[in-house]
Amino acid sequence: MMTNPENPKNQDTPKNAREAAVRTLMAVTLKNRPFDVALDDITGGLDARDRAFVMQLVMLCLRRLGSLRALMRDLIDRGLPRNATWTDAALLTGLAQILFMRTADHAAVNETVTMVKNLSGKERGFAGLVNAVLRRAVRERDALVAKLDAMPEADLPDWLQKSWSKAYGAASMKDIARCLQSAPPLDITLKAGEDAAAWAASLEATIMPNGSLRRALSDVSALPGYADGTWWVQDMAASLPAMLLGDISGKHVLDMCAAPGGKTMQLASMGAVVTAIDRNKNRMGRLHANLARTGLKANVHVADAAAFMPRKPADHILLDAPCSATGTLRRNPDVIWTKAPEDVDKLTALQARMLDHAFNLLPTGGTLVYCVCSLERAEGEDQITAFLGRHKNAKRVAITAPELGGMGELVTQDGDMRCLPSMRAAEGGMDGFYAARIAKE
Repeated sequence: MMTNPENPKNQDTPKNAREAAVRTLMAVTLKNRPFDVALDDITGGLDARDRAFVMQLVMLCLRRLGSLRALMRDLIDRGLPRNATWTDAALLTGLAQILFMRTADHAAVNETVTMVKNLSGKERGFAGLVNAVLRRAVRERDALVAKLDAMPEADLPDWLQKSWSKAYGAASMKDIARCLQSAPPLDITLKAGEDAAAWAASLEATIMPNGSLRRALSDVSALPGYADGTWWVQDMAASLPAMLLGDISGKHVLDMCAAPGGKTMQLASMGAVVTAIDRNKNRMGRLHANLARTGLKANVHVADAAAFMPRKPADHILLDAPCSATGTLRRNPDVIWTKAPEDVDKLTALQARMLDHAFNLLPTGGTLVYCVCSLERAEGEDQITAFLGRHKNAKRVAITAPELGGMGELVTQDGDMRCLPSMRAAEGGMDGFYAARIAKE
């Protein structure tokens, strides 16, 4: 019998991939454990194929969690007791397989039902209910999928629905929600000077307006050019802020909050002398590995960006500040259900301190690019408005469409950059991002 279902660390190795998926989903939704940490802990005994299945299934459940729960309320008249946590998670994974994945219906139904039958305690009594609900989902699949597709906003918590509706309008909020339901494409940044057309052909990729290469998701390490460090993975939107510094060849650029290193590699590839700092030792390990693979160089320090003092003054600064990451929910769907409005409040205070410190380090005539992968105006537009009010010698330098590969839709009325996941949706969309460029007078 299965025991202690709420604490995956105290369990023996999952018997199969579906059980591992249930445990991982519970670890994220009940314990607020980071998805990648839970996945590694729970799937350690599975082979690569089963681990990939678990990852796909749980990511899908997290992206569609709101609408799947709404559907369950419709399919189960009296609902489930609060303590039926295993049954709840098992139903979610079963419904996700039946409605959205190309798994065999009989396998999704039978293995999920068997899982519930093998539970300890009262939950095994829900096996008949699980069987009935999943078989009904098989029979009514087309109608149920259409119903879910008509309410994309259900996959957002109420506070994000309200925040994005206020900032961008109700229609845009729904468009963003719809984009977040799907997995993102794989975007690649080439080293400066590489032949984009040749690499696009080699990687079976499309060249995006900013020069990023875009292709379908796959095992990155198996693709040509990865092992020899010709390119790195970086969402198209995330590659734009570094470009706003212009010609930085030979200039000293301070990359604050640099890990895991995408922007650091960009800056180094553009010829800058880069000082990269981040307080997270583990993430800095990834930055070191990325620099070693690509052969690019940077002076790397584990330090607090709000207090760091470089040995040599920087000519320019790129501050990719810690944020709620609501712009990257396609990649990190666990964040949808683990963040709250009070997290944004705490982060805006930290961002303000970092902005003030970075500006104090900036020489007269230098450029500061501030960016966040957040859709919250409090962390973007409102943050910069307050900053400009505090610093009378700070001047916003308007961003132009040519600097963004001609994507004028990304330029705001104030001359900042605002990317929404729903922009260029026909080409696969992009991460949500905000950036502002500030000069010191």
